[in-house]
Amino acid sequence: MSQYDLTEEQRQIQEMARQFTADAISPQAAEWDEKHIFPRDTIRQAAELGFGSIYVSEESGGIGLGRLEAALIMEAMAYGCPSTSAFISIHNMASWMIDRFGSAAVKEKYLPSMVTMERMGSYCLTEPGSGSDAAALKTRAVKDGDHYVVSGSKAFISGGGENELYVTMVRTGQEGPKGISCLVIEKDMEGVSFGAQEKKLGWHSQPTAQVNFDEVRVPLENLVGGEGEGFRIAMMGLDGGRLNIGACSLGGAQRCLDEAVNYTRERKQFGQAIGDFQNTQFMLADMETELQAARVLLYAAAVKVTENAPDKTKFAAMAKRLATDAGSSVVDRALQLHGGYGYLQDYPIERFWRDLRVHSILEGTNQIMRMIVGRELTRQ
Repeated sequence: MSQYDLTEEQRQIQEMARQFTADAISPQAAEWDEKHIFPRDTIRQAAELGFGSIYVSEESGGIGLGRLEAALIMEAMAYGCPSTSAFISIHNMASWMIDRFGSAAVKEKYLPSMVTMERMGSYCLTEPGSGSDAAALKTRAVKDGDHYVVSGSKAFISGGGENELYVTMVRTGQEGPKGISCLVIEKDMEGVSFGAQEKKLGWHSQPTAQVNFDEVRVPLENLVGGEGEGFRIAMMGLDGGRLNIGACSLGGAQRCLDEAVNYTRERKQFGQAIGDFQNTQFMLADMETELQAARVLLYAAAVKVTENAPDKTKFAAMAKRLATDAGSSVVDRALQLHGGYGYLQDYPIERFWRDLRVHSILEGTNQIMRMIVGRELTRQ
């Protein structure tokens, strides 16, 4: 990315993702939402384009792109279905953590099937009793010979019950972040079970469930990074995850803005198109301005994360907060401009309104994003 624009290669990546979305996601997204369909086949088609391993290294079989390119892909796919795009983002986060921090043995064991999304990965940090206070997690792993014995539960896990792999933060040592390690746990290991599928406001195209571990024996070689490094690894994963979820908000909001522009051109009231009213134009202008401002910040933050800049975490937090808040606000106003029709499932707006609402909660709530930024400012 130049200072103010995308490179030609980035535009080609963006266009490829947009074309895939137009062909494979947008025509089916409403049905996936209505019938709670998990589009496994479509997701694996995305993996054929490299979208299951966007920033996994080429040495490990990925396409080795940066975080800006990943954001472009997520934004493009969210234009059709934020829920499906976000699911693919979470898989990418899990596969990147294994590639970046895993031993040769664990990478060889899991990455080939994750790159193709033959096996899909979940990120398991949140617990029923530790949401924003992630470092207080209780799931424990105790060494026993050449295995860890894992017991505990994880909550709100995307892919829970469906995915084959669970990149899980466990407590191997003292209380607090320094006692946390990261393990890859397989769905079919004895003692792994799942709660009922959660009934959610949105994100209907992806499964979400509690994951339970009852004395699960996990080989020592499934450790990702060293013991005690799990929390740091989890937080580094979240820098990229926050960018991607922000990008999903941008894509969903862009779709709703485009829908609103088209609707207000055609819808007539009081003898003229409602798009000709100054109030409508002011609303659309504010929506466009806020969306573009959030996009510029998110792209800048993505470059910082790729380059491992010292302020990358602060910028990822700011970008996530702004993009998800702006995205929800834009969709809400697009619904208002559609009037009663915006509330109907015949139009896509209400689906995006539901899907984007959770973005200000997951990957760290927007209140936690403010804490991160405020803490960095007062520390300087």
